[in-house]
Amino acid sequence: MKTLRKILDSQERHFLRGGTLERLYPLYEAADTLLFSTGKVTRGMTHLRDALDLKKTMTWVVIALLPTVVMALYNTGLQANSVLSSLGREGADGWRGLALSLLGIGIDPGSLAGNMVHGALYFFPIYLVTVAVGGFWEVLFACIRRHEIHEGFFVTSLLFPLILPPTIPLWQVALGISFGVVFGKEVFGGVGMNIFNPALVARAFLFFAYPGQISGDRVWVAVDGVSTATPLASLAETGGQLTVSWWHAFIGLMPGSMGETSAFACLLGAVILLATGIASWRTMVSVMAGMISLSLFFNLIGSATNPLFALSPLWHLVLGGFAFGAVYMATDPVSSALTDQGKYIYGFLIGAMVVLIRVVNPAFPEGMMLAILFGNLFAAIIDRFFINANIKRRLLRNA
Repeated sequence: MKTLRKILDSQERHFLRGGTLERLYPLYEAADTLLFSTGKVTRGMTHLRDALDLKKTMTWVVIALLPTVVMALYNTGLQANSVLSSLGREGADGWRGLALSLLGIGIDPGSLAGNMVHGALYFFPIYLVTVAVGGFWEVLFACIRRHEIHEGFFVTSLLFPLILPPTIPLWQVALGISFGVVFGKEVFGGVGMNIFNPALVARAFLFFAYPGQISGDRVWVAVDGVSTATPLASLAETGGQLTVSWWHAFIGLMPGSMGETSAFACLLGAVILLATGIASWRTMVSVMAGMISLSLFFNLIGSATNPLFALSPLWHLVLGGFAFGAVYMATDPVSSALTDQGKYIYGFLIGAMVVLIRVVNPAFPEGMMLAILFGNLFAAIIDRFFINANIKRRLLRNA
């Protein structure tokens, strides 16, 4: 590591102001800070000192996402292997089947390693395309604006694949993350300036531009020629019984976006985010309160034609992306409400909206994505209301 440190230090002058590679300084700075801690030290009494800097914050968020990544790999492979086994096939389709054959892994839903590897063959291509294309836009804007490359993209690049179905074409992944980074973040000024969560902006773009691949009522199991809807979409369309048990839905053993199916994995992530103080418990609790309140209201009034009126809060919790959105998306410190009082209103609004969208508008059976984007839109207004109220109280107190 000392040798690497010397190499980086010897090349730094080329990237500083006036150097031949001045425009590429963000790339040098990104590599330097990724490998080593900063050598800059805060001195004097004019700064607040905190051991939890941006890099460590993003690292903890990535760690909190790891349980959902593990479940994404396992469940994606499990769903595919289960269907292949029921069809009597001996292997997967295309290059994935060849890769499994070379690794000596068969189609066995009972094999932990087999499910994990098969799921990885779907997840990691999507992740790599996200990192490559999204990273290109991050570097391009950093070089043009001459600012450092922030660690926030590592979180976005992991969130985006987790909220996508395994069957999505890779060119749509590239198009979606491009829209999310450029129009969801960079046009607002970059990291810390965006009003919407970039990963959700990317998914919303794909949702409305290419509904056939992401709406929830088409191919969500990673097997060619097999069409399986998500439980929420199936319930909304047919009005029949749920196709999955509550326990399987809680663990995440059902079709859906790769990282959103497991409420249990999201719960583990919530513990990490709350223990480190990165996510707001006020927002999480308020999202739950909003969901429970409105779902119980619909349970009370009932409906003879809409079975979603009878969906209990426990089912809303484990179906779709509710748990994932409440833990990782609604608590985004940039696009969510910042004031303590505002977090209660913001979270309650999201929780109530997701139930409203799911139940009243069956055309969008998921709801969490649209509810969070709607909450992002009003977060600044909610904060402004409480900030102005606090200013007025102080003025009256000092008058």
